[in-house]
Formats: sequence, structure tokens, C-alpha cells
Amino acid sequence: MSTPMPDAVLVPHGEGHDGGLSSEVGGGAPGAPPASSRAEDARRRRWVLARRVAGRVLGAIFVLWAAASFTFFVQTLLPGSRATLLLNESSGQQKNYTAAELAPINHEYGFSKPVLTQYVDYIGGLVHGNFGTSYEQHQPVLSIISREVGPTLVLTLTSLLLAWVMALLFTIATAKRGRVVSAIGSGLEIVTAGLPYYWLGVILLVVFAIDLDVFPVQGGTSLSGLVLPALTLGIPLAGFIGQVTRDEFEKVLEQPFVTSARARGMGDLEVRLRHVLRHAVLPAITLSGWALGALISGAVIVETVFARPGIGQVIVTAAESRDVPLVSGVVMLVATVYVVANLLVDIAYTLIDPRLRAR
Repeated sequence: MSTPMPDAVLVPHGEGHDGGLSSEVGGGAPGAPPASSRAEDARRRRWVLARRVAGRVLGAIFVLWAAASFTFFVQTLLPGSRATLLLNESSGQQKNYTAAELAPINHEYGFSKPVLTQYVDYIGGLVHGNFGTSYEQHQPVLSIISREVGPTLVLTLTSLLLAWVMALLFTIATAKRGRVVSAIGSGLEIVTAGLPYYWLGVILLVVFAIDLDVFPVQGGTSLSGLVLPALTLGIPLAGFIGQVTRDEFEKVLEQPFVTSARARGMGDLEVRLRHVLRHAVLPAITLSGWALGALISGAVIVETVFARPGIGQVIVTAAESRDVPLVSGVVMLVATVYVVANLLVDIAYTLIDPRLRAR
């Protein structure tokens, strides 16, 4: 009687251990035909992937609903009459009005309706893509946001690029360079990651715009006016990305394939750039979705500090006048960018990493 060959011998070259077909004889369920086993495995993987994607989509919808609801109730339930505030804004005077004087405004904007009815109308409008009309500017909210969002997106993307460049250069230069250098690098990343946007922006403004007169005091749409706001947003993010990248970078430096590359005569910088960096940045890439949403939120503060055009000035003015549709529209924009970016990153990793599809 011949000895049966083990399954491992029957695995064709090139098939991985990530759930792919192992052989025509082995690797399937005992007693099940190989083709049936493969089809069942494929169906199971598609179901797991669809379930994960559906879960992420539902989570994103919940976050958007929560953001919209929170913004609505905070603005609506604040003490004081919104109709009075609108009349004072339009007249430029601060005074009290009679009920008869307030009645047309309450009727026009629906302020006299119960709060729950206003909320249902508001959510229904969002579902149908109607963000309403600004109480103060008397224009559709979407047109106001689309007009002002361009400078904010430029600032956000520039800050993200600067943060990545600063984080990677600093990590490559200081990681595993000796106890003192590594400690200095890690310490600076911790400090910069905790810097408040408002404080850092004021410091940069005073030093480089007022004292040294290198950059303009008011950040316009020019390239020179973009530098200080972008650094204000990028430096804290660079510290955060640097912390995540450094931890993984130092782990990868200890891997056997790095030792093998050094043994083949490859220089330290080449090893770091060609072999270590591409593995070390993967955890930080997963944070890019969160970073994009955080940068747009921070841009609201930075644009106010540097008097830069964008949605920052819009939301500050709208919040002061309790312009619920406009405030809600900006908040929904930030929340949408955040959840969509995170959703795309998560789905991409689910598609790339077979281990996630099997869970």
C-alpha cells in the first residue's frame, strides 16, 4: 500500500495562505467536491465583505445624522428669540420687538412651529439634498458653501502634504539613530502633536508676519499667504503622524529582511528609503481619513486667526447670528468629508488585506 501524500505537497506554487485554493485534492471540506468547496468559500468571502461594507456605510450615516441633529438642537434650543436676532442683524440695532412685529419672521422661517416639527422638516430637507436658505444672507446654503469652500480645501490639502513631508523626513533622520537623537525626535513629535492651532497660529503670525515681516499678516489666496496657515495646521499633524510612523519604523528596522539588505552592502539611507519606509507608513495611511476631517475642522480656526477667506469666516458669522441652516451646512460638510474619507480607507484595506475579508 502506498503512503498518501500530505496536503502540503499538493499545494501549487504561487497559491497563498490567505484563503485561496490549496489543491484539487486537499484543502477542501472533507467529503465535499473541490469545485463546490471553492464556490462556497467565494460566497462566504463575498458575504463577509458585503457585511463589513454595509456596516461601515450604516455607521457613516449614523455619524452624519448625529452631527446634523446635534447642530440643530444646540442652535435651536439656545435662549433668546431667533426672530429678534434676525431683525437686529438686519436693522443694525439692538432692541426688543413686539409679538406682532416678530410674527412675520416667525411665520416666514417656521420658528412658530414646534421644535420637533422643525427638526423633522430639517432632516427631511437634508435627505433630499436641500440644506435650506441662510437666515442672514438670504441665499441657498449650498451656494454659499460652494463659493467659500475652495480656499479651505486648498489649505487643507496643502497642510496634509506638508505634514506628511515633515513627518517622514524627521522620522527617517532620527529613528534608531542612537538613544539621544531618538529621544529628541520622539519628544519633539509629542510636543508638536499637542500644540493648539490657535496658539501656534498666533505665535507664527507674530514672529514671521509682524516681527520679521516675511509673510503677510492677513493670509489671502496668494502662495505667500498660504504658508503660515498651512504650517499652523501641518505641524501638529506632522507630530501625530511622526509618532505612529516612528513606532512602526523602529519595528521594521529590526526585521530579518533589513539585516539581509545591510549584509548585501546596501547603505543605511537606502535601506530606510527602499525597504523600511514603505512598510512603516501603512499604519499612518489608515489615519489619513481622520486627518483630513480634523484639518478641515482646524481650518475654521486657522482661517479666523489669519483672516483668510474660506468657510471659517462663514461659520463664525453664522454661529454669532444663529443661522441654523448655514451652521448645519458647514458642520455637515466637515462630517461628510470625515466619514467618506474614513469609509474609503476602510473599504480599501478590506479589499487589499485578505485577513480582513475572512473575519
